Amino acid sequence: MKISYYKVNLEKRFPLAISRGVNYNSENIFLCLEKDGIKAWGEAAPGKTEGASSADKVKQILEEFIAQGIEGKSIQSLYDLAKKQQVPPCAYVALDTALWDWTSKKAGLPLYQMLGFSKPQTPTSVTIGINPPEVVKERVPLLLDGTTVKSLKIKLGSPQGVDADKAMFEQVVKSTTNYDVKLRVDANGGWDVAQAQHMMKWLADRKVDYIEQPLKEGEESELKHLYKNRPLPIYVDESCRLAENIPIFASHVDGVNMKLMKCGGITEALRIISTARAHGLKTMIGCMSESSVAIAAAASISGGIDHIDLDSHYNLNPDPSNGAPMVNGVTSPLDLPGHGAELKREFYA
Repeated sequence: MKISYYKVNLEKRFPLAISRGVNYNSENIFLCLEKDGIKAWGEAAPGKTEGASSADKVKQILEEFIAQGIEGKSIQSLYDLAKKQQVPPCAYVALDTALWDWTSKKAGLPLYQMLGFSKPQTPTSVTIGINPPEVVKERVPLLLDGTTVKSLKIKLGSPQGVDADKAMFEQVVKSTTNYDVKLRVDANGGWDVAQAQHMMKWLADRKVDYIEQPLKEGEESELKHLYKNRPLPIYVDESCRLAENIPIFASHVDGVNMKLMKCGGITEALRIISTARAHGLKTMIGCMSESSVAIAAAASISGGIDHIDLDSHYNLNPDPSNGAPMVNGVTSPLDLPGHGAELKREFYA
């Protein structure tokens, strides 16, 4: 088995501003696993809040873990070992997704088929970050014109307060009048309980589909104040990293958002889906600053998920990978063995 690492800078077409700050680019690690003539790919997006804040740190962590020996071990047992050793999920995800890619390529099947999922039919949301109304007015046509986008996710929780959130959202409504798109909102933990109660009612009156992460991670006990008589379904994102988190807040939310970079890959994402279903919850899958490699891996399980936010690769200039195109609004895996994506040759030749 041969393992290679490639560090690639991902430049965003539009900076993404959320309640915690602004993201302009991401330096990601791409892992290539070669065995028996099969080349498989995984991707890691470093994150300060995820335990590995740089591409160099991700590479170091992966090298140290793999040096222990991975051949002859199952994907699940390797994931459990990494979890026991407290390997940051945003680093381990590159190995986990490459192993799944290799296994399905060895089987000669698209990964989604090998895992027993149908091809996704649910359109992805495309994200618009926190911006003043004048930027929103310019940005919405750039995101929607000439595309098949069917849903927008609006980031709220502005550091400037709920009045700024309302001004931005009102402009989104005006700017999307001539487009047939659904609207969803993600506050990224930018509100307190009182603000969340007020904004959820205000947004429900404006036909929003759901609210995501209204309160900060760590304030899950406060969700009970929002859940009773809630005007919108509540999904948690930052609060849900692993399947074992779900029982803590399951009785106070409608669904959970999983991200491969938060949970460490497909192995844990499958457990999150099962645990969420066991608690009667809906599921969502999202992304961080990722190219088509990580997005294609996530798309391979999205046929079993209720809401989809796999759009980060559409905001790259350029996407250094290929393999997860938008087809009639849906981020769709290719009908190729594996997850169907790879780093383009010009980024590592």
